[in-house]
Order: sequence, then C-alpha cells, then structure tokens
Amino acid sequence: QVQLVESGGGLVQAGGSLRLSCAASGRTFSIYAMGWFRQAPGKEREFVAVVSWSSGRTYYADSVKGRFTISRDNAKNTVYLQMNSLKPEDTAVYYCAADRRPPSLATTPAGYDYWGQGTQVTVSS
Repeated sequence: QVQLVESGGGLVQAGGSLRLSCAASGRTFSIYAMGWFRQAPGKEREFVAVVSWSSGRTYYADSVKGRFTISRDNAKNTVYLQMNSLKPEDTAVYYCAADRRPPSLATTPAGYDYWGQGTQVTVSS
C-alpha cells in the first residue's frame, strides 16, 4: 500500500501562485509515476499533470501548460505542483495519485492505484 497526503492548498487571488505538495509513504518503491488531478463542484475529475518517478518525464493538460510545473523529490518521496498565473477556473479540489504500472504516463483516473484525500484551491477574481 501507498499512502498519499496533500498540502498547500488555500485561497489566492487571480494571477497569484500556490505550491501543492504530496508526500508518499509505505511501499513507495512500487511507484512508477505520480499525477495531479482536480475536481470542481459538479464536474468530473480531470487530469492536470504527471511525472515519472524515475526519469522525471512530465506531461500536462493543455489547460495548465505553461502555468503549472510538476516536479518530484525522490529523496523525500514528495511530488510538487507549482501553480502560477492562477485563474478562477482553476478552483477545485486537487488530488495527487500514484501509478504502479509502466510504461505510459496515465492521464485518466482509472490509470492510478492510490489517491490522496485532496486539498482545496480557491482562486478569487
């Protein structure tokens, strides 16, 4: 089992920045990739970004490309999501997730095996 705990959410004005963190514990050696998803009220959970645990290869949703950066610190078993130029439409609960199955970087929730509890991000206009 892998346990994931997110932190760093909050309230920010449009144009501002936030950095989310996700700390992994347990059988972290089994992790192939870590992703971030978000879910706004009344909407489906959507892919934001993913990073390969070993190579650092990344992939982003078009809606966040150029504004968000995903990174990982293997020594700390932690993945980060740096969010800049935030917009009101970025408001959502943000979840981190762990994928045990190579070789592709999954972009759908079904591709992930473990989930954190989520952290709220609210962007005011």
